[in-house]
Amino acid sequence: MLQTRFAIAAAALLAFALPASAQFAPPPAKPIAPKATTPSPRAASCHNGTSFDRFLADVKKQAVTAGVSQRTISEASPYLVYDQGIVNRDRGQRVFGQLFTEFAGRMAAPYRMQNGQQHIKSHAAAFARAEKEYGVPPAVIAAFWGLESDFGVNMGNLPTLKSLVSLAYDCRRSEMFVNETIAALKIIDRGDLTPDEMVGSWAGELGQTQFLPVHYVNYAVDYDGDGRRDLLRSEDDVIGSTANYIANGLKWRRGEPWLEEIKVPQNLPWDQTDLTVQQPRSKWSQLGVTYPDGRPLPNDNLASSVLLPMGRNGPAFMAYANFAAYTEWNNSLIYSTTAGYLATRIAGAAPMRKPAQPVAQLPFNELKQLQQLLVQAGFNVGKVDGVLGQQSRAAVKAMQIKYGLPADSWPTAELLARMRGGTAQAQPAGMVR
Repeated sequence: MLQTRFAIAAAALLAFALPASAQFAPPPAKPIAPKATTPSPRAASCHNGTSFDRFLADVKKQAVTAGVSQRTISEASPYLVYDQGIVNRDRGQRVFGQLFTEFAGRMAAPYRMQNGQQHIKSHAAAFARAEKEYGVPPAVIAAFWGLESDFGVNMGNLPTLKSLVSLAYDCRRSEMFVNETIAALKIIDRGDLTPDEMVGSWAGELGQTQFLPVHYVNYAVDYDGDGRRDLLRSEDDVIGSTANYIANGLKWRRGEPWLEEIKVPQNLPWDQTDLTVQQPRSKWSQLGVTYPDGRPLPNDNLASSVLLPMGRNGPAFMAYANFAAYTEWNNSLIYSTTAGYLATRIAGAAPMRKPAQPVAQLPFNELKQLQQLLVQAGFNVGKVDGVLGQQSRAAVKAMQIKYGLPADSWPTAELLARMRGGTAQAQPAGMVR
């Protein structure tokens, strides 16, 4: 879940759209212990050519050193097998660029808001307890619950141990997944889940709010009093554990807001519109920022940032210190903003305003070319993949400032033309593929 949540969660994992009537799924089917597949030679390059079997023996020794019993090692061993398909899936993951309004329109749809409100009513006691103990509002918990699994309907169907140990043997994030594999064994060892119950997403996340095993070990709580921390079947455990992780893992600030829609003036200093720039609300008010209906912002010193997920012509939000919990849960700006927005909707906020005109978005190939030009200009944009991540947005802002363009971090045809040294025109958003 997701301090280290991968980009897949923003689109691949969350691309499903379930009907409004969807409720809880039955317990996951118990998988037959999978058979090992032949490891790819390239997978062992960071292990000095060590075979998977020898690598696995070392992981088991590390688990025993970490306190895992031999009994658990024996029970889990049939599931600790290599699957090259999991590694291929990890290497091939790709998030397609989407407009925030499109993604949020699907993922924060009215049915999911209503489902969240209904779950808060159905589990009122657990939500009230979690808010009292951890200070996390029910709507915040419910939004993550809805986005991650549609309240338990879609938790994944792949054997967790196989996924974890395969990704551990691969070299891309070996150390991380060795730790996750050992954490999964600890979950078994303390009696929360059995090896055949550990079924989830291909990246090893478990339960109705998709905890990575390390987070499961550190933050799962037994909220229903049955002696187990069961995030697959116990809604009370899901609520309490998610609140615990948000409060203590993501440092939620009790009683403070997280996100609010705002209206920005056309003469706002756009270079100040960034999550790294915080101003008192009174300062933003002086600059002409209001609520969408024109009401003034509170004249106080609460620190906040102006967030423009689609630039100055798209939706605008006031992001507060608690919004950092969302970007820590998932560092995709589209996902984190959608999650924060959905929580406001579940809490009773009105739908966000639609842009007055379609917001132009560079086609995939042009965005990728812009990233290449930014790299040539000396910026680190991460992967040159045609996806507008945080590093690309920061580089875009820097170049907008250089060229005297509105520095709202949104890549435009004009910026691309300046960097090419020519002219160009963006396609309307609807033409983006």
